[in-house]
Amino acid sequence: MKAVVWCAPYKVAVEEVPDAKIINRRDAVVRVTSTAICGSDLHLVDGFIPFMKAGDVIGHEPMGIVEELGPGVDQSKVKVGDRVVVPFPLGCGECFFCRRQLWSCCDNTNPKPRLAEELFGQSTAGILGYSHLTGGFAGGQAQFLRVPLADVNLQKMPEDLTDHQALFLSDIFPTGYMAAEACDIQPDDTVAVWGCGPVGQFTIRSAQLLGAGRVVAIDDEQRVPERMEMARRAGALVIDMHDQYVHDRLLDITGGLGPDVCIDAVGMEAHGYTALTAAYDKIKTNLFMETERPHALRQAIECCRKGGTVSIPGVYGGFSDKFPLGALMNKGLTIKTGQTHVHRYIGELLGHIRAGRIDPSFVVTHRMPLTQAPQAYEMFREKQDGCIKVVLDPAR
Repeated sequence: MKAVVWCAPYKVAVEEVPDAKIINRRDAVVRVTSTAICGSDLHLVDGFIPFMKAGDVIGHEPMGIVEELGPGVDQSKVKVGDRVVVPFPLGCGECFFCRRQLWSCCDNTNPKPRLAEELFGQSTAGILGYSHLTGGFAGGQAQFLRVPLADVNLQKMPEDLTDHQALFLSDIFPTGYMAAEACDIQPDDTVAVWGCGPVGQFTIRSAQLLGAGRVVAIDDEQRVPERMEMARRAGALVIDMHDQYVHDRLLDITGGLGPDVCIDAVGMEAHGYTALTAAYDKIKTNLFMETERPHALRQAIECCRKGGTVSIPGVYGGFSDKFPLGALMNKGLTIKTGQTHVHRYIGELLGHIRAGRIDPSFVVTHRMPLTQAPQAYEMFREKQDGCIKVVLDPAR
């Protein structure tokens, strides 16, 4: 089968790899009909996530049709021929964390827990296509995908939704929603969102679904004007990080208090808002003296009102420098973060889609053949051709 494989930092390729097959009794094989490139995939390509090996199949936002089931799969939950979305974190459904709906913290699905235990203190759940740190599972940017514990992890989709309406339930819609829901948003709250990429776009709309009084979106108008325009169309007030001093502008908007909720939808590869800060973190990461560039998170903490909430759906993988711990502590801020507990939110978000409150397909700007994945990655990474979200078609 054809699949997108990681070759080395800054290089992916489409290659013939062994077909996905049943290995364990509760596995399924899914014929992938749509699979997306996520901003988190760029962290792999850019070399920020450790324990990648040449030839690893990447991708963690797939959906498709069930082609084969192992003999141990509960067929009252999933059958051959079902149309399914595959959440990016794998859950067992039985451990302490899964029973509490903390699916991305599953204790049983990462077969290589030692790596994460050494880096984080405890292991994460297994994650599709996201390095040997999270299990070394083959990812979903492929024609076929093996899914472990299929009766837990395959989520059946209605036939009347298009792929582009359902696909993002695998990751970015629940990610944006969890980031906002965790903040207990009130009707008079101002919610500031750093980053207008795909997760930021769903965070903006999720904050609105949850009743925020006002949403402010912050990004770089010079580099990504199409993202800023998409945020405007959603009804957000936008701040250009270059033309306006973000801290002062947010204080103006909120009567001097600062936003009630600040959400970092950027993560570890944020571009600095000044040449000096950008250069500082770039040099530190190149010298392996830190593992991320946390410009957006620093600014979110500094801008949030006293007693407010900072939510972090943006991915971080290691250690940061110049972290404003003093501001975090002395302002009495609450931090909400974590990999997304996707399974918890799919039913609720399907309800919003079916009721017409949101159509997730709004975020798709490009659909391209799987065979053109390297060009798609380049376009997405370099923000070319107004690219916001790329869906790959494995049949082409």
